[in-house]
Amino acid sequence: MHNTRLKFMKKILVLIIIGLVVLLLTAGLTIYLISKAGPDKVYIKTLGSNRFQLMVNNKPYIIKGMVYSPVPIGKNHEHELWNDPAKPHIYDGRLMKGMGVNTIRVYKPGIDPEKTKQVIKDLYGKFGIRVAMGHWLGFWDSPNYADPVFRERVKRDVLQMVETYKNEKGILCWILGNENNISFSYGPKTLNFWTTDEIEALHDPYLKRLARARFYYSFVNEVAREIHKIDPNHPAVLANAELTDIDVAAEVSPDIDILGCSIYRGKAFGSFFREGAIKFKRPILITEFGCDRYNSFLNEEDPGIQAEFLEAQWKEIEKNTFGGSGAGNCIGGFVFEWTDEHWKFNEENKAGWYVHDTIPSWSNGAYYFDIKAPQNLNINEEWWGVCSLEQNKAGLDERKPTKAYFRLKELWK
Repeated sequence: MHNTRLKFMKKILVLIIIGLVVLLLTAGLTIYLISKAGPDKVYIKTLGSNRFQLMVNNKPYIIKGMVYSPVPIGKNHEHELWNDPAKPHIYDGRLMKGMGVNTIRVYKPGIDPEKTKQVIKDLYGKFGIRVAMGHWLGFWDSPNYADPVFRERVKRDVLQMVETYKNEKGILCWILGNENNISFSYGPKTLNFWTTDEIEALHDPYLKRLARARFYYSFVNEVAREIHKIDPNHPAVLANAELTDIDVAAEVSPDIDILGCSIYRGKAFGSFFREGAIKFKRPILITEFGCDRYNSFLNEEDPGIQAEFLEAQWKEIEKNTFGGSGAGNCIGGFVFEWTDEHWKFNEENKAGWYVHDTIPSWSNGAYYFDIKAPQNLNINEEWWGVCSLEQNKAGLDERKPTKAYFRLKELWK
């Protein structure tokens, strides 16, 4: 009787072991298949006349985004977040997830593709945060968008980026350029101005600008068209400054999926969404919006006004999404920005990279609270973060969430 019971127990134990092995093998196969299943499908759903939804795996997705450029105190824009041994994206990812951020915007990938991929994997795998991957389109490399050699070189670099990262599950979209239209929109003294002899032979300054716009936007369209050939899963975004010359873009850029715009109009966006709907007739993404938190008139930090402005801006974005009562053409936006950048005022002075400067750089009357500052200079480039920084020489600079962080957390959670 004892031996029979023992044999029975052994059989049960063997069956349990076999079951566990099968379970583990099945789980492993499932994980393997998921890992090999390819990127998520991101696309635009048209709901009606100029009303759109961004869809991710057939589910609506509103971008609650953050411009992410976590430059440590004492460094400048050349610092690579992808290669930072302090791994700021892990600490920041946790903070951003707690705030409700679902997407970050970066302006370019890292030099090392494997390290860049690891950051993308970490952000999505650990925190569910996707990456809108950007490319400057040669904006800082003596651009000339009428030059076939320059165009081909930049296009080749963009397509290499897409080919490298298109299968990462954390990728949401490709953002092409960043306010590159300022290189031709405002005259020969603007940033990174370019032209051709043929354009300059035109006598009307307005016609000159339109000619440059046609060259630029047709180039962006060419890049977007080639992206779609190798990556059908992620949309291409044109990143413009405001709506300047966007009627030209609408005419020559049919392959652009989404119009992205940096908008700094203070608390409200005015007629922006309606005008965008009329002129471009495609989804709109606010690629940058926000408010600095330094009052140049009173010469003091004012985190309350930053929180107030960001709340008003986000509510208007939300109103103009597919479910709101507005234009219905907005798919979300990216707050500028996650952390303060101490290097921005007088970048040539390296010692100043360690100083949180309070000297304003330019003027914008839409930020009315300090427009009466001397010479109406009221915009402080080093104070746009929703997290301030305190230097930690032993490691990652300490992040200090501001009132704006907690206000957005209330809105996004």
